[in-house]
Amino acid sequence: MKGLRVRFAVMLATAAVVPLLTYGAVSLYWLAAGTRLTVVDGNLNVARQVAEQVRRYIATNLQVLQVLAAELDESHATPGQADRILKSYVLRFPEFRELTLVDGAAHAVASSRLGAATVTRTPEFTALASGGLALGAAPAGTRADQVRMSPVFVDGDMLPTMLVAARVGGAVPTHGWIVGEVSIEELWRMVGRIRIGTQGYALVLGPDGELLAHGDPDQRSRIVIDAQAGTRTGATGVRDPTTTAIVDALRRAGEGEAVVREDERPEGGRVLAIGVGIPDLGWTAVVWQPTREAYAAAGRQRAELMAAIGVALLVMVLAGAAWGQSLIRPITALISGTQAIAAGRLDSRVAIASTSELGTLGAAFNRMADRLVELQDSVRRQERHAMFGRIAAGLVHDLSHPFKNVQNNCRLMLKMYGDPEYRDLFGRTVEREFGTVRRVFDDLRNIARPMPLERFPLDINTLVAGIGESMRANAQVAGLTIETGLAGDRLVMLGDVFALGRACRNLVLNAIEATPPTGTITLTTTGLDMTVQIRIADTGCGIAPERLATLFEDFETTKRQGLGLGLAIVKKIVDQLDGTITATSVVGRGTTFVLEFARVPAAGATR
Repeated sequence: MKGLRVRFAVMLATAAVVPLLTYGAVSLYWLAAGTRLTVVDGNLNVARQVAEQVRRYIATNLQVLQVLAAELDESHATPGQADRILKSYVLRFPEFRELTLVDGAAHAVASSRLGAATVTRTPEFTALASGGLALGAAPAGTRADQVRMSPVFVDGDMLPTMLVAARVGGAVPTHGWIVGEVSIEELWRMVGRIRIGTQGYALVLGPDGELLAHGDPDQRSRIVIDAQAGTRTGATGVRDPTTTAIVDALRRAGEGEAVVREDERPEGGRVLAIGVGIPDLGWTAVVWQPTREAYAAAGRQRAELMAAIGVALLVMVLAGAAWGQSLIRPITALISGTQAIAAGRLDSRVAIASTSELGTLGAAFNRMADRLVELQDSVRRQERHAMFGRIAAGLVHDLSHPFKNVQNNCRLMLKMYGDPEYRDLFGRTVEREFGTVRRVFDDLRNIARPMPLERFPLDINTLVAGIGESMRANAQVAGLTIETGLAGDRLVMLGDVFALGRACRNLVLNAIEATPPTGTITLTTTGLDMTVQIRIADTGCGIAPERLATLFEDFETTKRQGLGLGLAIVKKIVDQLDGTITATSVVGRGTTFVLEFARVPAAGATR
């Protein structure tokens, strides 16, 4: 049993511990990878949504300015008319605090303000005017020489503001630009409504990485401080290495790309930052979330999985040590029980007092043994029923022969009643066939307790001659001739005259049914030194070679009708008489059956 214990320990380690550890390692790896991929994909989608919302917000304001420029251009408005149009647009679009029409020299021509235009007095406008209104980039859907915008700055009310301009053609008195002062306070609110978990937020950076909007209200003051100081370098800590790296990477990657970084923060903690470029504006949308929160669910699952793996390993080792001995005993009992069942001792049972799988296996083994006993009894009953069915079918088959002989002789009797010899033959035939019927009835009474065949010395010539005479009427009805060829000396065997006659009549009747009219059926006897032979041959249709191998099996027949029991009964009778039967056949020429039995001395033969 030591070898079994060692194999059990090795099997436990190989089949359970190693796969469990491998599964745990692979699960931990894919859990981390899958969680990171899921979190990154989710935050990336949020960043892209922020970028798209910001782009649409700015593009909408620029499109409004384009529509105003087109209206001024098509209406050929005078400065006074242009002044009224600008005031109307400011009322309709509150995002525009001021709209001013300037000529090519950057002088105000008309303004939405009641007094002098203030847009032209801002440092941003002065810087832009000195550069020929070379404002920022043009968004999608606009021409770069038709729409421009300035960087974001903070106005006197400490609110984020930017200048946008649309070119006006020569239809106005002086061509130039429509310059609008746009408050992007709504951009703050839009970004502030975005939350990633409980600690994550979004922010928007300008072309140089300057902070334009921040999702954390506590951080918005940095935008104002930076703008007031005129800095775009992040002196207050907003422009840190993470945002710098994201902006630089997006410049190199090109439009439509995204950058994912995980960095340690200067103030402590690790952060997951995803940056997406805002098309056409040169700005960047960043989604910012501490990794502690982003991967919190994965951390919990990892801890739970590791705990489960550790507990499973501990339980497995302890269970392997505790159950080692308890497994050996049931296995030994099962082996002994199996060997006993294999040896035919179906009353063997195993006693395994366990509620584990081995206990279930032991109970199943016992149920199997009980079931085998039941099946054995059932098979015996079925065999008895099948045997009864075969015997009954065979007896029915045999009863048809004498009744048919009596029937045929009765028909001939009606025609040949006046022939005394035939009346005498008819009487002998009826008496003989009724004797056969009585013997069949005796067999029916003894089905439950079959009786062995009685053996007496038989004269084969006398038996064959009687069979030929009894079957001649059947042959004549079918248009056939029965011929007999008997040996010159007396041939004696030990047998049952009824059973052997039954077998021979079956063969003759089959020959009659298989032979066309004008054919011949020959019954001959032959004596050898140790055996006697009965040969029954016909000139019928023959039997196919592939059917000869199963010719004597139950329910096998070469005829269109019948139960296929005739030749099987013949074979069983011959076997009971310790004889042999063989068949040879040629299709289209006929079939020959040869019955061979042991020969005994002629003295004492009673029939």
